[in-house]
This record gives sequence, C-alpha cells and structure tokens, in this order.
Amino acid sequence: MSTETPNPETDGDAEAERSFDDPDLEGGYEPETVESRWQRQWVDEDVYAYDGDPKRDPNTVYAIDTPPPTVSGSLHMGHLYGSTLQDFAARFRRMYDGEVLFPFGYDDNGIASERLTESDLDIRHQDFERREFQERCREVCQKYEAEFTEQMQSLGCSIDWNHTYKTIEPRVQRISQLSFIDLYEKGREYRKKAPAIWCPECETAISQVETEDDERHSHFNDIAFGLTGENPPREEFVISTTRPELLPACVSVFVHPDDEDNRDLVGETARVPLFGHEVPIIEDDRVDMEKGSGVVMCCTFGDQNDIEWYQAHDLPLRVAIDETATMTDLAGDYEGLSTEEAREAIVEDIDEAGHLRDRREIVHDVGVHERCDTPVEYRVSKQWYVEVLDHTDEYLEAGEAMEWYPEKMFTRYRHWIEGLEWDWLISRQRDSGIPFPVWYCTDCDHAVIAEKADLPVDPLSDEPPVDSCPECGNDAFEPEEDVFDTWATSSLTPLINAGWDWDAESESFEMDSPELYPFDLRPQGHDIISFWLFHTIVKCYEHTGEVPFDATLINGHVLDENREKMSKSRGNVVDPDDVLAEYPVDAIRFWAANAAVGDDFPYQEKDLRAGEKLLRKLWNASKLVDTLAPRAPDEPAELEAIDRWLLAELDDAIDDLTEYLEAYEFAKARDRLRTFFWNTFCDDYLEIAKTREDNPSTQYALRTAHRTFLELWAPILPHVTEEIWQAVYAGETSAADGDDLESIHRREWPEPRGYEADLEAGETATEVISALRRYKSERQLPLNEELDAVAVYGSIGGFENAVRDVMHVADLEVLESQPEISTEVASIDLDYSTLGPKYGSKVGDIDAGIESGEYEIDDDAGVLRVAGEELEDELFEVSLERTYSGDGEMLETESAVIIVDNED
Repeated sequence: MSTETPNPETDGDAEAERSFDDPDLEGGYEPETVESRWQRQWVDEDVYAYDGDPKRDPNTVYAIDTPPPTVSGSLHMGHLYGSTLQDFAARFRRMYDGEVLFPFGYDDNGIASERLTESDLDIRHQDFERREFQERCREVCQKYEAEFTEQMQSLGCSIDWNHTYKTIEPRVQRISQLSFIDLYEKGREYRKKAPAIWCPECETAISQVETEDDERHSHFNDIAFGLTGENPPREEFVISTTRPELLPACVSVFVHPDDEDNRDLVGETARVPLFGHEVPIIEDDRVDMEKGSGVVMCCTFGDQNDIEWYQAHDLPLRVAIDETATMTDLAGDYEGLSTEEAREAIVEDIDEAGHLRDRREIVHDVGVHERCDTPVEYRVSKQWYVEVLDHTDEYLEAGEAMEWYPEKMFTRYRHWIEGLEWDWLISRQRDSGIPFPVWYCTDCDHAVIAEKADLPVDPLSDEPPVDSCPECGNDAFEPEEDVFDTWATSSLTPLINAGWDWDAESESFEMDSPELYPFDLRPQGHDIISFWLFHTIVKCYEHTGEVPFDATLINGHVLDENREKMSKSRGNVVDPDDVLAEYPVDAIRFWAANAAVGDDFPYQEKDLRAGEKLLRKLWNASKLVDTLAPRAPDEPAELEAIDRWLLAELDDAIDDLTEYLEAYEFAKARDRLRTFFWNTFCDDYLEIAKTREDNPSTQYALRTAHRTFLELWAPILPHVTEEIWQAVYAGETSAADGDDLESIHRREWPEPRGYEADLEAGETATEVISALRRYKSERQLPLNEELDAVAVYGSIGGFENAVRDVMHVADLEVLESQPEISTEVASIDLDYSTLGPKYGSKVGDIDAGIESGEYEIDDDAGVLRVAGEELEDELFEVSLERTYSGDGEMLETESAVIIVDNED
C-alpha cells in the first residue's frame, strides 16, 4: 500500500492526516481527505483491473459495455448519474460474481470533436488542410480527455482504466474499417447517389437517427398558382406552404385521387408564381387532403414526401438550395440569400404581384440536426449506406431476446424500428473521422477496397492495393474523401472491448477475449436507444449473428428541483463540480441510488444532506461497535434470542438486497438497507447492545452484523466502507507488509448464514424495549433503573428475557388479552373550504352539534350525522384518543400495548 509523505513546506496539517498504513476510527469522518486518497489508491494498485483469459468460463465473468462519452469539454449531471448507476452494477457483480470488466472509452471522432475544436481554438475547419485540422482535433480532445478522466476518477467509479480506448486510435480505426469491409463483402452496404438528409451548419449528410423534431414559429402562406393551356378548368388554385423559398425548386403539383374539389386539376399544367416555369399536376394517394387546400407542390426537396414523389414519378431535379442553406442561381434574384432571408423576400414579392391569398402564424415541428439544432435540408449526393430496412424483423427479435431494465423501454426501441424510413447513412463530409478504406477508378467508378492486413489506411495518403482497375484496367484512382459517421464506430464497442479482429491464418474473425462476448450489460440513457443501442445491435448482429449483450439498463435524465429539464437557456443547470466540491462523493452516490431506473428524477439537495448524515451514522456506529465488541469474537455455542433475531433479520436483508441488485433496482436496495441499518440496527439493537457489552452472544452478533453491513453498503458507499474496513478488519494483510491491498471491494458478496428466529416477535420486542427506554428518558430515570412491573400485550414469545434484562424489569407479564382500553373522539376537524360553499348558514349548526356532542359517526357508511345533515368522509377527519383506566400507565407501539406499573 502506498504511503503519502508529508511535505513540511506545503502540508502543515500532515500529522493530522491518516495514512493508509495505519487507518483508524479516531475523530470524525473526513470525506474530503479519505475519498481522494482511496480513488488514487484503487487506480494505483489496479484494484478493479480485469485479467482476461480466453479459456475462462463466460458464466464466471460479468462484462459491461459502457457508453463512450462524446468529448464535449466537461462533466455534466448526466455523466455523474449514469456512471454511478453503472458502478453500482459493477461493484455488486464484482463481489457477487467474481471477475468484472468495467472498461472506459472516449468517442473522439466526428462532428462533436470538430465542433469542440472549432469552438476551443476559435477556428473553422474549412480554413485548414484536412490533416492539419485533424491534428488540432487530436490535441484538443487529448486535453479534454485528460480532464474528463480525472473528473471520472473523482466519482470513485470502479473502472478498469487499463481497458480504456478512444474511437480514433489506430486499433479502433482498424476494427471500424474491418466492420465496413465485412459488411461490404456480405452485401450489406452500398453507395448511391440519392436524396439524403443534410445539415447546412455542419455541411454534411446525416442519418435519420440524428434528426429530431423541434417546435418552431412559422407562417402558412396561401399562394395562388395559375393554370396554362387554352381552356383551363379554372383560373387559379391555392397551395398552402411554410416554405415559399422552395418555389424555384417546384417540379410538380399533386392532388389526391379522391379529392372531389380538386380532381379537375389532374392532368393540367400549372405555372409557378414569380419564377414562371411550368409543372405538371399529378394525382397521388399520399396527398393529405386535410392539410391546407388539399393541393400540394413537390419541390426537390422539402421533405420525405417530396423524395418519394421524385422517385416514384421520375421527376426532374431542381436544386435551389446549396450545402450551406444558401439560394443557388436557380433562385434568380434571390441567389446568395439564406433560406430565411429568401423566405421573407419571396413572400413580399408574391404579395406585391398579387399571388398571396393569406398568411397566418403557426407553430409546427421542424426536423433539426440534434447536434446543432439547425433545420435540416434534403440534398442529392453520393453516400454510403448500411442496408437495414430489409432486416428490421431480425433486429426486433434481437431486441426481444434481451432483458430490458426497465421493461417499458423496449417500447421505444420497437417504435424506432417500426418508424424507420431510411437505410443507415454512414458517410460524413467532415475532416475528423475514420476514413473509408476505398478508392474509385477514375474511368468506371469501380470501388477498390483495402486489404484487411493493411488496415488502418487513409486513402488520401495511402496507395490502393491494386495497380489497375479490376473492371476496366485503368491505372488511375481517386481516394474516398468521406469519413465514417461516429456511430458507425461507437456501435462496435462490444467488439472493440472483446478484441475482435481478422485472423489471416484461419481466414475468419476471432476475439482476443471471447469470454466477454456477448456482454452481460449495456447501460445507457434513454435518449440514445435509437442511436447507440440500435446501431450496436445492427453491427454486432450482422458480424457475429448474436445479440451483443444479455441485458440493457436504461437510465433517465437528471431534472432540476422543480422537475424541469436542465438547460443553459433556463439557467437551471447544476454544475457537477460545484456539487462535488460541497458534498462527499458517497453522499452523491446515495442520492443517485434514489431514482427508479429509467425514470427522469430531480436533483434535490435534501437527498445529498441525507447521504451525509448516513455517512456520519455509519462512521459513528462503527466506532461504537469497536468499543462494545472485540474485532474477531468466537461464535458462542448458543446465541441468545435477541442476537439470533438480529442475525436472522440480517439474513432476510441479504436476500432482499441480492434480489434487488440483480434486478438493478438500486432505489429499493438503498432504502431497504438504510431502514434496516438505521432503524433496526442503530436505533434498536445498538441501544440494546450497550447494556450487554460483556455478553459473548451480543459481541458476536455485533461484529457479524457490522462486517456484513460494510459489505452490503460497499457498492453504494465505496469510500467510507473501504476506510472503515481497512481501519478495523484488514489488519491481517496490509500493504505496509508489502502485500496487495485487501480491499473490501474484492470480497465475496454476503450470503445468508441460515439463522432462524421469530422475526415478528423480535420486532415487537425491540418496539417494547424502545418504548420503555423513552419512558425512562422522559422521566429522567437512569436506563439501569429497575421497573417494578411491566405487562405486554403483543407477540414477544421467546424474547421475554431480553426485554426483562435490557430494561431491568422486575416483573414482566405477557398478557393473553388486550387490556381494557376505551377509545373516545378527541376532536373532529372539518374541511371548511368545501363545507362552507356547500352548506352555507348550516355550518354554524354543524359546529354547534359537534361541540355539544349531538352527532353520530357511522363508520360503515363513512358519514358524520349532525344537525340533520350527513357529511361525507372527505369533509371531516376524526382524531381518536385511547385511554387506560387500570393501574399503571399505558404505552403503545405499532405492534404492542404496554402497561408500566412503577413506584417512582
């Protein structure tokens, strides 16, 4: 175990700090010192390292396919929460199963890293040569990754930092390019010139999954189109559109075949206002007759319908908007304007020309790029696609084969697959990314694919693997300049972590760590089910024929205290650095365990304060146990009833916690353990133990329960449990002797020891003891003061001696029947806010009837009869008072009635 050497020049309080060589429980718990030390110690000593073995039984390994965060510059509350949930699973499974792989990765290629670099350095990627800009991206990402790693380690997550990868590193580039080649050889990829979703801000094609709907303010513009020809059926018709800037790209007008009002237009020719070109009017059943006038223009391209019509009717292509959302020369006088500028200018000119019939404000959904919130366009370009639409049934079956936590999240996955309209577009027109390993013949455009042995390659600097085109014999090639979509690589994380690669000798794909695959758990946020989870299933299923993980754990988002989504615009973002500076990490973990998995939940400081209190309670309880019992007492031949009851309760808690944690029900596990530890052990049993500190049975029960509590709390509260464990129980083998750290987190998960007791009777007995303790305290009697006589009505069979001995009762009697107790109405409270409007002046009579006692409560009917009225139960609340008229004083608990007859 490493030792921190105090620096007398900078560390004036060094003598007060505990070292790992001599941990103890002196003083209070100091999380600001303890947590950072253990975080370094765990990393330095590889406490959580996974030692791979291809021959290991996969059933003895638990592997987590962790999400590689995008390098975005800072840790946010989602990272803090999501990473903590993953760590709960990793720490539990490491104790429960044995070997765990909990890796970490960075998604540092693609648009996100480019935008971070541009923002951080205040540059534009267009102003640099590709390789120069890529170097800038690497430098910026490396800086932020180092900071992010430090922040992640400050959360105390049990990550194996030896298994860290970056999606831009050469090994991962090779795997990504191998994936491309394998799918290409299987006929699952194709390159096609076709309409694609385009982001004008990022200047690249994007996939369907990268778009989302956003509400935007706009206008519906009713524009009159004229008809041409000698005898048109009418002079004009009206089209409603939110995008008049697309008029120069109009190629046709469509009418639904069942539209009686507009059927006369079919077969005619329309003239586009302002721009003057003529377009055919065609019938098509995809027209929404309920929208606008029921007549719709088709432009290349405004939306998915335009694309379908363009393809189905072989329409011409008119490109009025370029890759930066700027109007082209096809727009005439509007060339060079942005789409927003052109929209307003065209509407003004249409109005002046007499073609605008109406204009009204609306709010509607607009498709935007999820990374930059820019409205997307549709452009024709050559792109690479993974074919997915023909295998959706298989991907759905793969999803059904997995366990979903919570189960309801499978619905999102199913809905995404059922709503797919496009194959997966994987090429991007950017500078930072993994290049396609492809060259094209300059004569026939035949694609030449790199050899697997040569990967990774960059066609911009590497030569193709052939001297001439195998199709036409030409010896000149053009390199592919596009790069992979970042999801095309991050979707391979199970294969990256399992060491998937091409084996030239066997001519097949092999894994360095086959025992990991398929992975046991995929944890992630619900917002990337359609991104990461779906694409991972697609890639891994196509490569291996297997579902890549057995279960997926879906976490929600962190909201503010008012349950509103955190956003910079609202000013309600909580900075994790501020939280970590103010509260112990274990207190934050206690808060994170409070949410039901899959649900969004609020950040509330009261939960953090509750976590702080728990840490102090665990520390102080540990100090008390250390004074009451030797650290390794022998088990007595016979345990006394109250001690056996505690250990039986502990067995019950172990069963519950194991069940909850196996099902990733962290909130239930946390609450179950806290209730048992705080209420049963600390409030009840420890108070009992104080009076029995020399009792071998109690000493053994105390130590057994305490050791077990530390192990049960370890996945949720790793720092404080490690500190206490090292101070109390890890003395036999210490790092001071040159041995490895005997961490609590490498211990086996507790199993029930098989103690049997009447749990209900034991619980009632502890209630009786607590009630008698309060009785003495309220009367300022010493706890060892003898009580003359106590009678108990309640199930305490077998625990009579415990009650008698702990509370020093001279004469204890267990009653077979309840004492004579009278129950009277103490008060009746009325809901005047409802009563007044309903009964008006009668309220006074009702009050008088209650005051005089002239009323009747009908429990069966749930009504109060008074002043000639029947009040329903929601209008009143009855408080009852129970009194005992015999000798002595009555005390009541949830399960018992106690009569104390004591001569003070």
